[in-house]
Amino acid sequence: MAINPHNRGPLRTLSVLVLLILGLYGLLGAVSTWGTAQLTPKLGLDLEGGTQLILAPKIVGNQKISEGQVQKAVDIIRARVDGSGVAEAEVTTQGTNIVISLPGTPDKATIASLQKSSQLRMRATLVEASGAPTPLPTSTGTATSKPTSPATSTPKATAKATGAATGMATTAPKSGFPPALTAATTPAPTAGATPTAVATATAKATTAAKPKNPSDLAWVTPELQKTFTALNCADPKSVEAIVDDPAKPMVTCSSDGQVKYILGPAEVFGTEIKNATSGQKQTQSGSTGEYEVRLDFNAAGTKSFCDLTSRIVSLPSPRNQGAIVLDNRVISNPVPQTALCSGNASITGNFTAASSKVLADQLKFGALPLSFNLLTQDNISPTLGGDQLKYGLFAGLIGLLLVVAYSLFQYRALGLVTVTSLLIAAVVTYGLVTLFGWSHGFRLTMAGVTGLIVSIGITADSFIIYFERVRDEVRDGRALKAAVETGWARARRTILISDGVNFLAAIVLYALAASNVRGFAFTLMLTTVVDIVVVMLFTHPLLSILATTKFFGEGHKWSGLDPKRLGARTVTYAGRGRVTIAARRAATDGSQS
Repeated sequence: MAINPHNRGPLRTLSVLVLLILGLYGLLGAVSTWGTAQLTPKLGLDLEGGTQLILAPKIVGNQKISEGQVQKAVDIIRARVDGSGVAEAEVTTQGTNIVISLPGTPDKATIASLQKSSQLRMRATLVEASGAPTPLPTSTGTATSKPTSPATSTPKATAKATGAATGMATTAPKSGFPPALTAATTPAPTAGATPTAVATATAKATTAAKPKNPSDLAWVTPELQKTFTALNCADPKSVEAIVDDPAKPMVTCSSDGQVKYILGPAEVFGTEIKNATSGQKQTQSGSTGEYEVRLDFNAAGTKSFCDLTSRIVSLPSPRNQGAIVLDNRVISNPVPQTALCSGNASITGNFTAASSKVLADQLKFGALPLSFNLLTQDNISPTLGGDQLKYGLFAGLIGLLLVVAYSLFQYRALGLVTVTSLLIAAVVTYGLVTLFGWSHGFRLTMAGVTGLIVSIGITADSFIIYFERVRDEVRDGRALKAAVETGWARARRTILISDGVNFLAAIVLYALAASNVRGFAFTLMLTTVVDIVVVMLFTHPLLSILATTKFFGEGHKWSGLDPKRLGARTVTYAGRGRVTIAARRAATDGSQS
């Protein structure tokens, strides 16, 4: 059967929609087969239930906790939850405790990222020695620049500052690093080593001197030396006793417990980090496949980091190292080869995509004003349950049937185009909601279901606008082919304006609302976009093809486009010498005047 030349354009448009749907479900099938996606939408707390975590603040001595500190912690934890891709979570307070309700079952990394204070500081290294022979168990999710035992589960990390042609070499460089990064290295201390003799002697000789800068060994007082000698990085109780006062030097361990340090006062703070992102390390030749955490400093942080690296670059080892301290532990101790004043840095090492994102989110959204312990972790039941979901879906089905009944009554066979368009929109929406559950952690709540139900009417409204414009053109005496194209040209702008208003309203609602209302706004935004795609790529081209058929083109009485039923003007012969409707109207008006 030959294809009508007039149908080639609409058929090409329909083929684009078919390819989009096949691509959508092909991607969904791939990520569910070889990834972690599922073939059904993820459900929220109210429909599926989840896990409730209660975090209790750590109280040191007679420390008093203010309401402002708790509220700030709530805001930071909520931002971390959203940043980790977990949608529809609830963060509330219970006295000084923080209650976090997460849909589904969160992994250990997510739980650890919520309770970590993530206090990041950079300090100058004064003294370095071997710590405990056995690595400490840790759940920081960060990494250290020193070699660790295979028994430890904490990722090892090295750090370097990014720049045009300069960087910070690690104390344990890896093969494959650019030569500039491995030119200046410090051998790792041997097991059982004691603090550097030079550092010890200098500390004893300068106990009464006033430190000139954060790298001055005068900070190493006899009391500090005693604390350093007594520190056992293999003893959890000893590590718990570490005190991190930013205005004073500190004694601490590496995150794997292999090395212990005396560090100068803090010089660069986590509050001076403007942004933190994660991803694969990029070089001029492309991606290395190694994950890194990139830090961008604000103006104050840029100056502080520049001052630190400018001072220590010419000092002897180990004082030429700048320790990166996260939650009282040294995660990296890199060696700068030059002053680094570009305002950015990078922490690299044995990160995975997940662990690098956890650390980046912790640093990006800020340090908690308090440290928290996980008090309880319990499974919680759905707040609404399956019955409410069934009732909601049943209400949506009733609404859909009413729209179908109205369309068939009002538009006869033309109403089938509305029904088919709604089915196509439902297929696309289902695939997108499921895919967003995998890629962005989106979960469908009862509010989201409500948004989908409301979208039925919004989608049907677009079809009604288009059909009525076509019928108006038929009433004016146009042939159906011309009426379809002219009606589309006039209806398209109205549809776009209407959907644009709905989309803007959904954006405002999403930005200003909280909790489940955002689910309603998101599904409203999503279905509005789907409506535009379906009416552009399916409804219009399908109607253009139907206009070339005998049933619709000749205005059968059951087609919904019967000129007599619509009260159309008498159609006259339209040959080469035909006059347009507009011309006939103009002639009529002129003769009457």
